[in-house]
Amino acid sequence: MILILLLFVAGILLSAFFSGSETGFYRVTRVRLAIEALSGNRISQALLRLANQPTLFVATTLVGNNLANYVVSLSVVMATHRFYPGGGAWVVILGPIVIAPIVFLFGELLPKNLFYEAPNRLLKRCAPALFACTVLFSPVTIILWAFGRVLQVLTKSSPQELQLTLARREVAELIAQGHEAGILRPVQQSLAQSMLAVAGEPVKSFALPTGRVVRVTTTMSKSDVLRIAQRHKRTILPVEDPQQKRQLVGYLRMVDLYMNDSPELPEPLPLVPLRENQSCLSALRTLSHSLDPLGHVVDDDGRTVGFITGRELRMALLRAQ
Repeated sequence: MILILLLFVAGILLSAFFSGSETGFYRVTRVRLAIEALSGNRISQALLRLANQPTLFVATTLVGNNLANYVVSLSVVMATHRFYPGGGAWVVILGPIVIAPIVFLFGELLPKNLFYEAPNRLLKRCAPALFACTVLFSPVTIILWAFGRVLQVLTKSSPQELQLTLARREVAELIAQGHEAGILRPVQQSLAQSMLAVAGEPVKSFALPTGRVVRVTTTMSKSDVLRIAQRHKRTILPVEDPQQKRQLVGYLRMVDLYMNDSPELPEPLPLVPLRENQSCLSALRTLSHSLDPLGHVVDDDGRTVGFITGRELRMALLRAQ
């Protein structure tokens, strides 16, 4: 009987440990983990590495939860055979059903709620045991990891998508917490959430199509370029060279033409290449490295999709509110 009780308690504890750790993993603040990891906290460093491998963590908790359920079921079956040796198959079936509410309450619901309320603190305390289980279950988790890789190839998905989703959700939670603490006003919270919703969109969604962008050539006069810019209300114009099969060679800023007294056109500034599927926020970061540049959006074959400036991207983010 002592063995049965030990198995039952061990199964409940294992179920609580892995169920709570799984909730804590998805609730832990990775920004806080990163800051603590940079300060030299080894547990935070290890947790951050594990957080960057979500497939490995999910496989470990999956194996752990199955092991916990098996231990609990084994203890219940052993108990039914001890107290009702002639009960038959019905006693074996009804035993786990009767004990299921206790397992759900103490092995699932209670630990999940605890880790939900204090994910950072509890996950750090469970980190050593979690790392030990990761190593202990590695022969099985490697098989699950390989199976997951096969599914990724078939479905054409990647763990980075999950990581980006988790990161976006964490930032949204930080914004909500800032609003509750009185750091952010409602309009600031709304603006930040709207910007997060648009930041992941591809830059081609905001670029002006190439057919709608007027171009100038290197053979035009300065006055002609200024007149075209005034007519189309553009402060930046792409430049193409007729002698190179109208190949794009850069762009001109109209403010430079106005400030320059020379009658000749200045040397075109280099375009900033952007991939059509590049995120809006990533494109804005690329464009911010130069002073008011013109982004040249291209597809995988290098063909021009459109043009966009940093100001136009910033306005797109602000209009999302």
